[in-house]
Amino acid sequence: MTTQIDTAQREVVLVEMAHIRPMMGLDILEPLPSARVPYPMVDPYILVHEAVVPITPERASLDTRHPHRGFDNLWYAISGSSSTGHTTGPGGAVERARLEAGSLLKLRTGRGVWHAEGIGEDELREGKAGTEMRGLLFWVNLARRDKGAEPSAQLVQPQDVPVRHDGDAIVRVLVGEGSPVELGTPGLILDVELPTGGSVASLVPADFNGFVYVLEGEASCGANRRRASRSQIAVLGPGGALAVEDAMPGTRFVLMAGKPYGETPVYNGPYVD
Repeated sequence: MTTQIDTAQREVVLVEMAHIRPMMGLDILEPLPSARVPYPMVDPYILVHEAVVPITPERASLDTRHPHRGFDNLWYAISGSSSTGHTTGPGGAVERARLEAGSLLKLRTGRGVWHAEGIGEDELREGKAGTEMRGLLFWVNLARRDKGAEPSAQLVQPQDVPVRHDGDAIVRVLVGEGSPVELGTPGLILDVELPTGGSVASLVPADFNGFVYVLEGEASCGANRRRASRSQIAVLGPGGALAVEDAMPGTRFVLMAGKPYGETPVYNGPYVD
């Protein structure tokens, strides 16, 4: 029996600019959620935030501890480093994680977890006050049947993130083939750099929703070659593959895709039911 792979090129159905949301004393870039992007088009991705976190005594002493429930929380260090605490230890004890550039922290919030304790404390002890970390945060929904799961933490070091060279591109597989990170539903998260510009193509399973978030530069996305630039989200239509072409040198984007649950999440502050 032969498996058929849909390689029809996806089109970009809409391009939107991330909006700015003040949060914990920072101006966060928030491409998702967006009033202009219906959730069924990006299911299972609930939220995407980009922020630069300064490493200062003032920030480390802020009471930023807060609860979450009902989804996978992934924090990716684009550059710099930071540290944080979360109640995933035995009996709800606080564990700490240090994120270096290229590392990924996955918290399965499940039935409930507290996190964001002492942001940057570890770096301050090492004399790194005044540095900063640029990070990307994803909330990926869990199926309702899994929302009562035991909270857990998984820190993936940069050397454990699969990296491949694909034509003009450097591709880091945060979620997908070879990555140790699994979501509650089949998914794909790729950090793609085009240092000299050019093009790259990627298979995106036909039963996945998908979108691109541009971190740097500008490129033509999809079969209809819609231009997307810094801080814009490009939402993909149906198909089995994505082409990104005519990229400016230094372009960098994250491709996020996943098999939708088809469930409507219910937001209750920091909880997703």
